[in-house]
Amino acid sequence: GTHNTLLCVQGHYHFITTGLPRRGVFSLNMNCFLLFIPAVYPPPTAPAANMFGNVPGYEGTLAGGGGFLPPPMPMEPVAPPQPGPAPADWSIPALPEDVAREAFKSFVSSNCCYSNGPVNDGVITSMEPCNTYRYRLETFTESRSTEWAHKPHEGEPADFYTQTAPRPWEIQATTTPSLFTNHTEEIRVPYTSSIKVIWLKEKPCWVCNGSGMKTDEHCSHCNATGKDRCTMCDAKGTKKCETCNGKGQLLTYIKVKVEWTNHVEDHVVEQNCGLKIDDLRSVSGKELFKNNQYLLYPLLGFPNPAISEASERLVRDHQSKYTQTSRILQQRQTVELIPITKVNYKWKGDSHVYFVYGKENQVSADNYPATCCCVIL
Repeated sequence: GTHNTLLCVQGHYHFITTGLPRRGVFSLNMNCFLLFIPAVYPPPTAPAANMFGNVPGYEGTLAGGGGFLPPPMPMEPVAPPQPGPAPADWSIPALPEDVAREAFKSFVSSNCCYSNGPVNDGVITSMEPCNTYRYRLETFTESRSTEWAHKPHEGEPADFYTQTAPRPWEIQATTTPSLFTNHTEEIRVPYTSSIKVIWLKEKPCWVCNGSGMKTDEHCSHCNATGKDRCTMCDAKGTKKCETCNGKGQLLTYIKVKVEWTNHVEDHVVEQNCGLKIDDLRSVSGKELFKNNQYLLYPLLGFPNPAISEASERLVRDHQSKYTQTSRILQQRQTVELIPITKVNYKWKGDSHVYFVYGKENQVSADNYPATCCCVIL
């Protein structure tokens, strides 16, 4: 029903009504301006769901975006993957002792809490190669998702239903990223835009509640009036709608988000010399094998069976997982031989170990015997 109430609060008269097309409060502020404050406050910052139309082929599109759309089936049968060429050389030269010493010296000098005693006086007793293999599979995919979007209407014509909107995978992307690099592009779908009217171009200021003034303590800043000019609305009592930028109209449309993603997965063969596998993530090795094509064939017959097993497992997993929600554009597999040398040395009669690994000759020495207490200020 209709309910009207007149309230007087701190010298301000408020006429509350529920019988108008929009429920709310008429407020007479101190400047004798009659303001209408809607009951639904604050107004929504985004259009309601029913503001978006239904576009054939985009029935499941949401305002906040949804999941990835599966690509269409290929028009022609996909050719089976072909095996790559056999690698020519699997060997790697041993690490010279002077290179091992220089790497150890550089490692110690980079740690402020390590003394140079083991570097200067330590005696190398043996060097053991512990080289290992790393297999890497890269799957470069393209995926697409859709969502409703909106912007303030700037006078653009609406093309909703003037023609049939192309399906998400029929839209041509404007950029062609390099293979195996991540990239994202957003494209407005043609023939999906329409103009929606926003009923409220301005909304009451949430700071002053539409009065143009805000309560303050008695001070020189407010001239002892107890009121301060509202800076949020510039004392107007209302703020321009941020959603439509005060235009009163929105242009709603569907956009397609195209994502090119390079999915990388590694497998490092376990070695028994004591170096942590995580240490090898930051180094490179000697590239023994590389090939790429649309769909890869697992690397079979590798001298180390662990590499063949990893290749077969990862290729199968990637081709099964990424074809569900995306389109595979290219795959690449590489095999690296990572040099690892275990250096045994003696210092002050005790035996110690450090590792030199990777083409960069990085060093790992977890139990370095000559450390001191450091205080970093």
